[in-house]
Amino acid sequence: MPVKIDRKKCVQCGTCADHCPEDVIVMTKANRPQVKYPNECWHCGACMIDCRAKAIDIALPLFMRLIPEPYHKTLKDSSREY
Repeated sequence: MPVKIDRKKCVQCGTCADHCPEDVIVMTKANRPQVKYPNECWHCGACMIDCRAKAIDIALPLFMRLIPEPYHKTLKDSSREY
């Protein structure tokens, strides 16, 4: 699950549900945020950035944590003659 909501820190303001572009987070009838569609998350961070209570954390998938080599470096290496 990419989005984790800390229930102890959450003030139940609904900002995360309002700012989520994909409606991954919804407010329940008990006025609590719930991650309803975890597989639809874009990992944009809008919910985490806008949370006043800092109650949201996003676990990025491995492929988003890898840093690719700069494009110009790969071009330079591929033009070598052996």
